[in-house]
Amino acid sequence: MKRTLLVLILLVVLVLSATLSPAMAQDEDVELRMLWYNDGNEGDVMRDLLDDFEDANPGITVAIDVVAYGDIHNILQAQVEAGDEAPDLARVTDTARFREFYLDLVPYLTEDQIAYWEANFSEAVLDSFRLGEDDNGVYGYPTNFTITGPYINATLFEQAGVDVPGAEATWDEWVAAATEVSEATGVPYAVAIDRSGHRVWGPSLSIGATYVNEDGSFTVDSEGFRTTAEMIVGWHEDGITPVEVWVGSGDQYASAAAEFVNGQLVLYMSGSWQIGSFANDIGDSFEWRAVPNPSGPGGSTGIPGGAVVAGLNTTEHPEEVAMLMDYLVQMDVLGEFSGRSLFIPGHAGLAEAGVDFDTDNELVGAALATFLAEVPKLSDEAYALQYSPIGFVLNTNIRDRLTQVIVGELTLDEAIERIQEAADEAFAAQ
Repeated sequence: MKRTLLVLILLVVLVLSATLSPAMAQDEDVELRMLWYNDGNEGDVMRDLLDDFEDANPGITVAIDVVAYGDIHNILQAQVEAGDEAPDLARVTDTARFREFYLDLVPYLTEDQIAYWEANFSEAVLDSFRLGEDDNGVYGYPTNFTITGPYINATLFEQAGVDVPGAEATWDEWVAAATEVSEATGVPYAVAIDRSGHRVWGPSLSIGATYVNEDGSFTVDSEGFRTTAEMIVGWHEDGITPVEVWVGSGDQYASAAAEFVNGQLVLYMSGSWQIGSFANDIGDSFEWRAVPNPSGPGGSTGIPGGAVVAGLNTTEHPEEVAMLMDYLVQMDVLGEFSGRSLFIPGHAGLAEAGVDFDTDNELVGAALATFLAEVPKLSDEAYALQYSPIGFVLNTNIRDRLTQVIVGELTLDEAIERIQEAADEAFAAQ
């Protein structure tokens, strides 16, 4: 009898163990790890938002592994190749590099959640994570956008008595106005653009250039590109731009920020990443403003940039990663992240509704609002250029060959031919 009772007890224990084990496994705490880098205070803001997520989802914690930006891509590459060492999510800027490692969130999202992602992030942004035309996955989102665009010294316009051109003004109209201001005030330079092919992309697209073919290859020679190149070369010939930026920088990127900060430049084509340094370096020396990208046959468009966050398919907790990712893209959450970190979101709903940027500096707030208003104007071609895996080749070759045209080493025809050769070689090598 005792033996029979013991057997029955053991059977009950085994049944209960088999029944309870899955439930117990589900109740186990889950820790997600996010690989991260900081430009400013955004890591602190993200930590606060993750604390709120943890409070709303007991049993899930999220640890942030902060590394230097210069190291993050190499660290992540080593981790995802090792597999078991990889984080669950990561913040990167080289989106194309990790496409084969992103986690598709679609199996873990509802139809309404997927529709929300597709409505608020452009198809080009979503495509930047995807592996091919047949890939309809949802993988990540931009934590912040940088947008290329111009700044003006508004104080100089006022001193010269020249009206600031309107939102629909062309590049020709802007340069004419800036030249008039320069001549009236005695400021040495009317206009400048960073020595970067990436910075040339936006003006050229607005002027009517097209680059990206259906197969992802590039065609450089277009009327819009030629007009833009001739415009920039003409600035140097006319002496209205600081020659040192494009000619005195070797084979490196160079900016005209110093000339603008020192009040020697009327119109400066750069981008939203300059806002913080202008606030610090210019102070109250003069009133500076971001202005809309000039218009033309191709519209009024800058070029997006910035960082993204994506889940990784090496994770052991895909459902929890999807929960966290969907939380981070909600308007109130991403709006708070953007407002407190002074970042421009690449989110259509926030671009329309606006962001309450946490700053007492009216010039900073106005500049952020101006660049935020540029997000809906970004062209499909602008996204395609930014997220192309061979975009860097086009960028550097436009920069270097255009410099050679400026100094007389190449004709524009020869420069276009060499840029095209480099683009073709990069495409073939993929």
